[in-house]
Amino acid sequence: MSRIEQIRQNVLKKNDLLAAELRNRFSGVGVRVINLVSSPGAGKTSLLEYTLRELQPRFSVAALVGDLATDRDAQRLSRAATKVQQITTGTVCHLDAEMIGTAIADWQLELLDFLFIENVGNLVCPASYDVGETMRAVLLSVTEGEDKPLKYPTIFNSADFAVITKIDLAEAVGFNRDEARKNIHEVSPDLPIVETSARTGIGMDLWMDRLERLSHTRGDLAPLI
Repeated sequence: MSRIEQIRQNVLKKNDLLAAELRNRFSGVGVRVINLVSSPGAGKTSLLEYTLRELQPRFSVAALVGDLATDRDAQRLSRAATKVQQITTGTVCHLDAEMIGTAIADWQLELLDFLFIENVGNLVCPASYDVGETMRAVLLSVTEGEDKPLKYPTIFNSADFAVITKIDLAEAVGFNRDEARKNIHEVSPDLPIVETSARTGIGMDLWMDRLERLSHTRGDLAPLI
């Protein structure tokens, strides 16, 4: 084993231990943690803004937002959630368990029902880093093409749920929905998929139903679609 490989294994082992501690902490107080991962521009912030706004009347919701620079997304989301905190990563292309633990160190988690983590826009690095989430949702926008799952299989294979976003633009950009679903299931055969548009509301009821059901379980993710 090379020195670089050994360092990487040690880093991931430390992260996994910290993530397990976070998961126990989240589970102990009944907060559901949703990790949103995608490439840049796939619509994470729009999906999350819609989600927070819909959940807020009935649930206590919070969000952590990871970006290389600026807090623009956090400012935008702060209108829709009880608590929003920015994590600026600089040159780091993912969030990890240590970053999450530091960000919520003084939070009263027992007051929350949902914590959403908007990960850094990247389909490679976040796949390897557990952040103690209850559910990992990978987003694919219709503007990215149908073959993203084949190009980035690890992130789709590590996800619990796939969200196809901006579906209202599918016809305009020539997006083949059947081909996209086929490619997702080639990588992860049983991965549930929902097609959504945060702009028009298409499919958002299915996404919200998924979250509602998660709030009533101990994290058992039975297939939705």
